[in-house]
Amino acid sequence: MDENVPASMQSLLTEWVNERHQVLMEQVLFTWQEAMGRMKPDDDLIARLLETLPPPPEPVAEPPREDPGEALEAALGAALEAMEQAATQGEVLKRLLDALTRFADRSALFVVKQGIATLYAHRGFEGETPKAGAPVVPPPDLEHLIQNGNLVIQAPGGAYTALLGPLSQTGAADLRIIPLNLRHRTVAVLLVDSGPRPAIGHPHHVRALAYVAEARLTYLAGPKEAPKPAPAEHHPSSLTQLLADPIAETSGPGLDPRVRTNAERSARVLVGDIELYFPDKLLQAQKQGDLYGVMRDELDRSRESFVERYGVDLEIQHQIFYQTVIQQLCQGDASRLGQAPWAPR
Repeated sequence: MDENVPASMQSLLTEWVNERHQVLMEQVLFTWQEAMGRMKPDDDLIARLLETLPPPPEPVAEPPREDPGEALEAALGAALEAMEQAATQGEVLKRLLDALTRFADRSALFVVKQGIATLYAHRGFEGETPKAGAPVVPPPDLEHLIQNGNLVIQAPGGAYTALLGPLSQTGAADLRIIPLNLRHRTVAVLLVDSGPRPAIGHPHHVRALAYVAEARLTYLAGPKEAPKPAPAEHHPSSLTQLLADPIAETSGPGLDPRVRTNAERSARVLVGDIELYFPDKLLQAQKQGDLYGVMRDELDRSRESFVERYGVDLEIQHQIFYQTVIQQLCQGDASRLGQAPWAPR
């Protein structure tokens, strides 16, 4: 303002301007808020906007999630069926190793001939240049397994170190060494371990696959008196040349071969379940030499399942379940069974 205007007048004018400025600001804010309130869309606008939108896409149904447990059981079932359809011994073992890749990190098969275990095939060791055909002289614990044919090694030791030698320089925390038998003799040894993992994920599935492979090898070997010829479309495998002679047929004549095959397979599975689920009790029974005295309930329950399917007359006449128990659980010595009421007199 002009310096000639008295100070009192300047003060009065400044105060008046400030008041008017404040009033003006309040009016502007009020007008702005009132205008913003009118900016809210009404129902008519919303309806017209909705009409311009494209229709929503059809909902896509998510595929049902696969149950891991069901998937494993399906894989096991497919593997068992594949082995049962194998036409040669070599094909059985190839399918066994292929199936094991789903349930264990590493696996290998050794053929046993004249006390020497020879590396036959493997899975999971490929990056370490395994020495196929490498012979392994069994240390005492492996020799004991080969001679007894009914043991399973589950801890590191001489047997594991010897079998791992031609395969890898890196051991695993968990393992299984399982014999495969023909006519009460171990003709092959299966090694399975957990590789870099702390444990084998599905050891029971591994045992089931080994049992079925052994049963199929036995069937393909045929009776001792008349060895089963290889089908025309298959050439004898190198494994067939290495395996021991086939086991002798133990049940009586007059039974349809298809019925016999199915009955023997069922008996092996039932008896194999006893080995699989009651290993400690079985070991105790074998040490005492009284299998039935220790495992009465398990044996009677398995025999009842067998008889329900095939009939008591078939079992009485051919003794298929009884012979399977003697071969698999008593090392071929009937005196180790004990006083079973269904044993022949």
